Amino acid sequence: MTRALILGGTADASLLAAEIVRAGIDAVYSYGGRTRAPADQPLPTRTGGFGGVSGLAHYIRGEAITHVIDATHPFAAEMSRNAVEACAQTGMPLIALERAPWTKAPGDNWIEVADVNAAVTELPESKARVFLAIGRQHIAPFASKPQHAYTLRFVDPPDAPLPFAADVIVSRGPFTLDGELEMMRTRGIMCIVARNSGGDGARAKIDAARRFGLPVIMISRPQMPERQRVESVAEIMQWLGHRTCLGA
Repeated sequence: MTRALILGGTADASLLAAEIVRAGIDAVYSYGGRTRAPADQPLPTRTGGFGGVSGLAHYIRGEAITHVIDATHPFAAEMSRNAVEACAQTGMPLIALERAPWTKAPGDNWIEVADVNAAVTELPESKARVFLAIGRQHIAPFASKPQHAYTLRFVDPPDAPLPFAADVIVSRGPFTLDGELEMMRTRGIMCIVARNSGGDGARAKIDAARRFGLPVIMISRPQMPERQRVESVAEIMQWLGHRTCLGA
């Protein structure tokens, strides 16, 4: 009998959970615990870390998991690496549902960098209004350039003092092009720092930057161990041995 574990937290993971319920597949949805009020799921849900590779392997065995689906954020590197190791230890099949990264379009002004520290280096020395679209876990290195006027956007209000003064927007995506254009216009944004998350839900800021001709410091995805990966819910359902109508 199939019993799937979805390592979730993304819009794609929510779409997958809904499809798994429609197909009548036994599954558990796991949140990493980063968001204080995560979206409700139609599946039994757990929240929080597993305790590293050994903890995840213990959970897989204890819950009789037969398939593991990594549908975490493309930058949730630690969780993804733990999943690869835990599945290797337990002999469980693993697949990643990973949206394709964004690619440059005509008019884009991207400065592509390997990580957050490289992104800080690429910021100008002179004062600028910078939109940091990178999540609250990764903002500390930008304190080394406090001259900038930073705009941050979080799903939850900050639960601790920020390392620098900033204009904080509390909002949950997906975001529209018109909304992003208005946000950047009213705040006078001059530069954007973003992670190459891919997908449609967060792309509007990239399209808005193109409209305004703004530079985007684009952080590349972390390198992952070799694993099977697909880009659609339909492919996950086929992997699980089920046909899907994707909501039809």
